Amino acid sequence: MTKACGVLLVVAAVAAVPRAADAACTITTTSIRFGAYDPLGTSPNDSTGTVTYRCAPPDRNVSIMLGTGASGSFNPRQLSKGVEQLSYNLYRDAARSVTWGDGTGGTSFYFDADPPNWQDVVLTIYARVPAGQDISAGSYTDGVSVVINF
Repeated sequence: MTKACGVLLVVAAVAAVPRAADAACTITTTSIRFGAYDPLGTSPNDSTGTVTYRCAPPDRNVSIMLGTGASGSFNPRQLSKGVEQLSYNLYRDAARSVTWGDGTGGTSFYFDADPPNWQDVVLTIYARVPAGQDISAGSYTDGVSVVINF
């Protein structure tokens, strides 16, 4: 029995200090789709998504943080189907050892003190659903906020 799973990334941009009209950062994301999850499988279900940002001069000190999603917790985040939940998490590294969050609760966030001007910067979000979770068939989802501060 397999389950379809996905994470919708919701984007927000926050300017830390008012800037000139031409100075700004933009951000876009691709959602993470885990595909079918097999509760009898012995390997985790890994996937990736992206965050792409572009800044104009004089923007500096760019940070990108990910929210907890509907679970309200970074460890673990939860995909949901009604009241049923499937644990997962989002990471900054391919080894999936550094949880991407907002810097609290043992999480880390992306920071660039001097981002390139007028160039897309593409960041990978590494995602994992651990093996061995006993859930019923269906579609499990979550929505995670992505916030850029500049």
